Amino acid sequence: MMKKLIASILPLAVVAILGTAAFAQEATPGEGAAPAEHEEGATPHYPLKHPREQDWSFAGPFGHYDKGQLQRGLKVYAEVCSACHSMSLVPFRMLGELGYSEAQVKAFAANYEVQDGPDAAGEMFTRKAIPSDYFPSPYANAQAAAAANNGAAPPDFSLIAKARGITRGFPQFVFDIFTQYQEGGPDYIYSLLTGYEEPPAGFQVPEGAHYNPYFNAAAAFAMPKPLSDDQVTYDDGTPQTVDQYSKDVSAFLMWAAEPHLEDRKSTGFMVIVFLLIFSGLIFLTKRSVYANKEH
Repeated sequence: MMKKLIASILPLAVVAILGTAAFAQEATPGEGAAPAEHEEGATPHYPLKHPREQDWSFAGPFGHYDKGQLQRGLKVYAEVCSACHSMSLVPFRMLGELGYSEAQVKAFAANYEVQDGPDAAGEMFTRKAIPSDYFPSPYANAQAAAAANNGAAPPDFSLIAKARGITRGFPQFVFDIFTQYQEGGPDYIYSLLTGYEEPPAGFQVPEGAHYNPYFNAAAAFAMPKPLSDDQVTYDDGTPQTVDQYSKDVSAFLMWAAEPHLEDRKSTGFMVIVFLLIFSGLIFLTKRSVYANKEH
């Protein structure tokens, strides 16, 4: 009976696998294919180009953060991104996990000013930030941020690496379950920062917008290209290119969104080992209990 059941299911499984492969090949656009938005009569599907996968040190079940890269990413954020984007959920004291001493963290925090109060007179005042403070916003409120950026308030960067991951369609998301792909956010940020290009012929970019086929909501958006070669000085000799800046700040934003990633993966590995050992003990116990033994 079991053999007949397997024989009947096997052809269906083979057909399903072949169909999945054919669908994946058909759904994947050829190299150099025109984006959907520019195909006549087609409905736009954003992003026009899927984020490019990068080789991250924190990928996989044994992934870990590269502290040197995170320190460079912090430098890019502080010198470039913080002019428009806040990280209101990240306290300065967390920077100690990047390898900085307590004195260095205090000195870094002192570069920012935060609002405090009220004082004895009931007035609010500003002071230099201390490690227990959070990265402040460069704008007084969301309305001021929108007014300074053509009506689009820059998003907070605290969780953006976890919030901006692009959902990968069938069958790719099935494979992601087994490969444990969780780097969609950093891949998206990296692709967006390096994806500015000239619009194709016939495409009208709205005034004040910039063409970027990796943007997840439109073909163009308000943020101009933020990075250029040699814009930020690295002290460790790392190449000062847009590509490197983008990788470093993407990794830093991933850390900001999930600073305990290494602990989570370490704990998960120990749990898996425990479950395997426990399952083996249960199996041996079951065999012993139901074994035909003479008493």
